[in-house]
Amino acid sequence: MTDTTNHYAIIGAGPAGLAVARNLDKRGIPFVGFEAGPTVGGLWNIDNPRSTMYRSAHLISSKRMTEFKEFPMRDRVADYPHHTEVYRYFKAFADHFGLNAKYEFETEVTAVAPIDGSPDKGWRITTRNRHNGSNADRTRPFKGVVIANGTLSEPNRPRFAGTFDGRLMHAAEYKSADVFEDRRVLVVGAGNSGCDIVVDAVHRARYVGLSVRRGYHFVPKYIFGRPADAIGGRIRLPFALKRRLDAILLKGFTGDPQRFGFPKPDHDLYESHPIVNSLVLHHIGHGDIAMFKDVTRLDGDAVVFRDGTRQVFDLILTATGYKLHYPFIDVRHLNWQGAAPHLYLNAFHPEYDNLFMAGLVEAAGLGWEGRNEQAELIARYIYGIERNQAAAVAFRNLKHAPFPDMRGGVNYLKLDRMAYYVHKDTYRATVGRHLRELHEGGAS
Repeated sequence: MTDTTNHYAIIGAGPAGLAVARNLDKRGIPFVGFEAGPTVGGLWNIDNPRSTMYRSAHLISSKRMTEFKEFPMRDRVADYPHHTEVYRYFKAFADHFGLNAKYEFETEVTAVAPIDGSPDKGWRITTRNRHNGSNADRTRPFKGVVIANGTLSEPNRPRFAGTFDGRLMHAAEYKSADVFEDRRVLVVGAGNSGCDIVVDAVHRARYVGLSVRRGYHFVPKYIFGRPADAIGGRIRLPFALKRRLDAILLKGFTGDPQRFGFPKPDHDLYESHPIVNSLVLHHIGHGDIAMFKDVTRLDGDAVVFRDGTRQVFDLILTATGYKLHYPFIDVRHLNWQGAAPHLYLNAFHPEYDNLFMAGLVEAAGLGWEGRNEQAELIARYIYGIERNQAAAVAFRNLKHAPFPDMRGGVNYLKLDRMAYYVHKDTYRATVGRHLRELHEGGAS
C-alpha cells in the first residue's frame, strides 16, 4: 500500500484535474488522483453519476480555441465536437500521458481536513470507493491538495411561488429530448444550455415556450465560414475597441435580439458570457418558440408571467445554472468571500502553501490551454517552494499580499456565476509572467 504522506491529492479527472495531473507528473511530484466517475472526463462522460451532459451537447467554443496545446485534437474532429468526441479526447489524453494508473476511479472524496488542525502539517483525505462494494471509508494523509472537481455539477434551483401540477426539472437532470415528447414545455433561462435545450424541445414537444428575464448578446458559431472564436482570437486590438467592433459585426450577423422578444441586455458585450447559438433565434423567428417574460408564480397546470400572461404547460425545465459546491471541505479553508473562494489567480490560497484550486476560472476564449497554464503554474510553484527557490519564495510573498483582480477593467455582471470570471488577456499575461519567473528561477 502506497504511503501518501509526501503525495499531493488531485480531486477530479475533468480537464482541470487532468491538466494538474499532467503537470505534476512532468515535474516528478508524486500524487494520487480521485474521481467519482468510472473514467477520466468529468462531466463530459455522460455516464458519470454527476455528469450534467445531455445527448445533443457540443462544445460551444471551437476545438482549436479549446484544446490542450500539447495534445491537439485530430483534424478529422468537427470544429465544434459532440460531447462523445470530447470524452474520447480526454480518454486519449490520459492514455497518452499515462495518467489513468495514477487515479482511483469510482472514488468519492468525502472529507478534506488539516492534520491536527494545522494545514502546514498536511491534509487528511477521506474517500469512499464504490467499486469494491464495501462503501467503506478510507482516510489517508497527504502533503497537499489540488481541488479540481469543476463548477457545473450542483444545480442552482430557483424557488417559485405557488405550485405546479406537471413536472418541474433542472437542466442538470436533462439527458435527451425524449422527455419532451408531445408535451407543452417551458424552458426558464436562456443561457447556453437553456438555448440548446429549447432548440431540442422544438423537434419533440407539442408547444415550446422560453422564459427570460434579462437580455443577452448572441454569437453565431460561424462567421465568413470559419469558427467565430478563431477569427476573433486572431485580432489583436485594445479591448474597448475590439468590443465595439465585435458588437457591430455580431449585430450584422445575428440582428437585434430585442426584435425576437429578448429584453435589451443590461450589460455590454463580454461583461457576461455571450450565447453561442443562433438556432434559437432561427426558431423564434419561425414561430417554433414562444417568448415569455420571467415567471411570477406557478398556478396549478399553468405559469403566470410578469406581464400577467397565464399559459398552460406540462413540463418546466429550469436552465438556471450551477453553484460552486465543495461539500468535502470546510469553506473557511477556501478563503471564501462573497460567492466564491478569494484566491490569487483563482488558484493560490493566500495563507496555505499546500492547498490549491484548479479550473475555478472562466473567461471568454480561455479554453483548456488557459487552465493548463494555471495548472503548470501550480506545479512549478510546488516544485520551487519545496526546494526553497528564490522565485517561488517571491511568489509566495506576492500571493500573501492584497492582490489585484484579473478582470482587466471589465465590468462583469454582479452575479454569483460571474464571481470567478477574469479577463482572458490580463489573466494569461499574468500567469505567463509568473511561469517565466519560476522557470528562470529554477522551478523546473
